[in-house]
Amino acid sequence: MSDFELRTVNDVFVRATGWGNAPVMQTQGSDGTWTPITSDQLYDRVFALADVFLGWGVSKGDRVALLSENRWEWAVTDFAALAMGAVDVPLYATLTSAQLGYALRDSGARVAVVSSKEQYEKLRQAGECPALEHVVVMDAGEYAGAESFAALLAGAQGNVTRNAEFDARVAAAEPNDLATIIYTSGTTGEPKGVRLAHGNLASNVNVSTRPFGFTQKDSCISFLPLSHVTARHLDYGLMCHGTQLAYCAKFDQLPAAMKAVQPTIFVGVPRVYEKIRQAVEGKSAASPVKNRILQWALATGKKHRQETLDGRTPGGVGWSLANKLVYSKIREAFGGRVRTWVSGGAPLGMETAGWFADAGIRIFEGYGLTETSPVIALNYPQAHRIGTVGKRLANVEVRFAADGELEVKGPSIFAGYWNRAAETAEAFTADGWFKTGDIGNLDRDGYLSITDRKKELLKTSGGKMIAPQPIENRLKSHGLVAHAALVGDKHKFLSVLISPNLLALEDWAKSHGLTVASADLLVENARVKAEYQRIVDEVNRDLANFETIKRVKVIPEEWTVESGELTPSMKMKRRMVEQKYASSIAAFYVD
Repeated sequence: MSDFELRTVNDVFVRATGWGNAPVMQTQGSDGTWTPITSDQLYDRVFALADVFLGWGVSKGDRVALLSENRWEWAVTDFAALAMGAVDVPLYATLTSAQLGYALRDSGARVAVVSSKEQYEKLRQAGECPALEHVVVMDAGEYAGAESFAALLAGAQGNVTRNAEFDARVAAAEPNDLATIIYTSGTTGEPKGVRLAHGNLASNVNVSTRPFGFTQKDSCISFLPLSHVTARHLDYGLMCHGTQLAYCAKFDQLPAAMKAVQPTIFVGVPRVYEKIRQAVEGKSAASPVKNRILQWALATGKKHRQETLDGRTPGGVGWSLANKLVYSKIREAFGGRVRTWVSGGAPLGMETAGWFADAGIRIFEGYGLTETSPVIALNYPQAHRIGTVGKRLANVEVRFAADGELEVKGPSIFAGYWNRAAETAEAFTADGWFKTGDIGNLDRDGYLSITDRKKELLKTSGGKMIAPQPIENRLKSHGLVAHAALVGDKHKFLSVLISPNLLALEDWAKSHGLTVASADLLVENARVKAEYQRIVDEVNRDLANFETIKRVKVIPEEWTVESGELTPSMKMKRRMVEQKYASSIAAFYVD
């Protein structure tokens, strides 16, 4: 079953349930043990839930909302809804009640499947949702007005004979049928519902994962939110190869999950890689001896960087010793067996990509948007260039507008925004190309680089255009910096707001004999300010004069999804940051 050509997402379900008694998923119990779910069991559970949906009158075009962390029930609900011809609406588990209510009303969802008591209570507080008829809760317990997920699946043990009528419904889906409405979290403005058809998603899966050569022997931890198209696309692709998916519901459970599951594939957003790097550097910084060993190992690895990027294992006594003392320990943070590392969702940055390459780890960076289902370009083992997001997929055409904006065309491009005709029209050129909003370029070998968001470019009062993301990424490569926001649009010079890595900062402060009374007092300490100024000065050394950062403000909070500064895919909401810290930004330019 290595070759496949999908027409619809339902074809993914057919493949995922075609491996017989072989395990295709793993789920973690409350006692921490991992239990396999076979291909046959997956079929049985999807069939059982789809039969319930059928009894409720769920039919083609009806919307089924999913509010849950990553777990096997998410996949079952997804496949069951699509099997009935319904349209699923995945929602981030981090949404507030107000945001949830907006999405439910805007989509007109008839059914909502939620994971836990917390999400159930959030739903109850979401306000009136006229179209909503049924609520299902995955976790055990009594919930007024809601159905039990387990009760709906009672009797689904993986022993069911394939049902011809159900299979015919699954096969009846067409590429142009609407499959999902995904509400983009957005770095600016209100969320919009992206309408993706079966054919959009299927065409992307057909070409994106195949060059990696994944098999049934591989495994991957599904921890990036399935409400985000990147994680969902990845899971679909891996299911087609028979790769086992281990569901990790919470990010803080990831280290233990990696140790227990020992995946062979790791896919993360840049912030995950940055945190692992910062953890390694933080532990080494506490010991002068360990720090010298780390720096020596990275310097040794840098001499062999190209071999690593070419997919070869460097030789020599120095590299072998560095591998034993340092590189192998870094790989152990990922479980010890990963052979394929992928990054997406935001720019990885040369600093982070280079650091891992010097530690013997080649990260394949990719790029795409929700509207493009999502992959536009991706690095592969056969075609990889550090600092780029790879070559365009075979089914995607790319071109650049006069101002450098990337425009794309192909079968994976979305049909438009839900209930937003004006925004849909605005998203496309007169001749039908989708405007990504990203500035980029292609090198002579066809590798794509994305330099920044078009709407986020800063223009100084002197008329200089500056792309903030590359500079912010260089700042974030330092262990004490969690996030950085460059400001200075329409001003004479640039300044920066820095959200610190608070745990690392507290450790640094203690190692320098400083009292850690509170984050507010800590960031105002003169020695702390001097250290962050040193980091900024280091980055400034390699910048053009008009790009250099003249003023710095370290704030006492670490930005999070929950506090509103980050999207669920860990992108910074620049407008939100600028509004929240307007007074600090104004202080940069008071004179």
